[in-house]
Amino acid sequence: MVQTPVYMDNHATTRVDPRVVEAMLPFLSDVYGNPGSTSHVFGWEAQEAVDQARRSMAEILSASERELVFTSGATESNNLAIRGVMERLRRKGNHVVSVATEHRAVLDPLHRLGRRDCQVTLLTPHPAGHPQAGMVEPQQVADAIQDETALVTIMMANNEIGVVQPLREIGEICRERNVLFHTDATQAVGRLAVDVEQLGVDLLSCSAHKFYGPKGCGLLYVRRSPRLTRLEPLIDGGGQQHGLRSGTLNPAAIIGMCRALELANEEKDDENCRLGELRDRLFAGLQTGVPDVSLNGPSLEDRQGRLPQNLNCSFHDVDGEALLMSMKDLAVSSGSACTSANPEPSHVLRAIGLSDDLTRASLRFGLGRFSTLEEVDFAIETVSRSVERLRKLKEV
Repeated sequence: MVQTPVYMDNHATTRVDPRVVEAMLPFLSDVYGNPGSTSHVFGWEAQEAVDQARRSMAEILSASERELVFTSGATESNNLAIRGVMERLRRKGNHVVSVATEHRAVLDPLHRLGRRDCQVTLLTPHPAGHPQAGMVEPQQVADAIQDETALVTIMMANNEIGVVQPLREIGEICRERNVLFHTDATQAVGRLAVDVEQLGVDLLSCSAHKFYGPKGCGLLYVRRSPRLTRLEPLIDGGGQQHGLRSGTLNPAAIIGMCRALELANEEKDDENCRLGELRDRLFAGLQTGVPDVSLNGPSLEDRQGRLPQNLNCSFHDVDGEALLMSMKDLAVSSGSACTSANPEPSHVLRAIGLSDDLTRASLRFGLGRFSTLEEVDFAIETVSRSVERLRKLKEV
């Protein structure tokens, strides 16, 4: 018997793993000092725990501990990376290269910069129907870079259609052209192998709540070697974290993020295999139970080019909002949680060429660590039944 409601919106957020909660609890009650208090043992204990967490996460990402800046989440990290670079390097150049399918936490800062005479080039990825729909080719990036280009920012894995971008090849191009390279790796960290040296990125953003850690905690990787990446801070105050992000650190959240990343790193291979099988079962079941359902994003057979837990489908001749409202026992979404208040169709699906009608008829399924086979079968049955009922109502 499946316990309802069933949660399949793990791209929006994930349940905090009980093992993460256990690691956090002492820092909510016993070790409560301010890490910035350097004159007594309460502060020393908190700072040592933060330092240890920083070392562990840096090792997983193949970074040095001085290259990690703790933030409130990926949105702040993206803003610090993009605006911090452009404020600092405006004399070098005022051109940024990105992709039309980026998260709003990247597109909106770029839009703000565009209002301040910054030139922004948004690349168009492969269209729907292409085996690598949503992917940009490295040559597109190379062709877009100009003498005035100061930054390239391209997300590692898309939050709606799951496409994984060829960051390593893009990183090599940016290094050759002496252009800084940032990636929003929010959907990738904890799910894919993320090595900042192999990827060749200068800046990387992520958020703990996407990999079973607490909300309100993220980090920004800022490269120091072989070239030092300099940023203009967004927040001034006590000068914490080398002046890049002032404010009192949150030890409990940082320890939680660290434990969540350690667990994700240890378990990701087995977890990805299991989730890929569940995802394939889900789509096969929907194809059987729902006529005229189409896949959005890369082919499911492309194990390197798509997140294994991601599925985005369009249900022809059905209103997506009505479909969502008819499935109160199944938590899925029609796009990014950060744009759910926006009535406009998904900009990601529109960017790969879907019509507004198909875009509005699309659902995103995000499987996760606590998803089960029984829940997948429940989702197949629930969606199939709802689509059939709505199509019959439309015929009346």
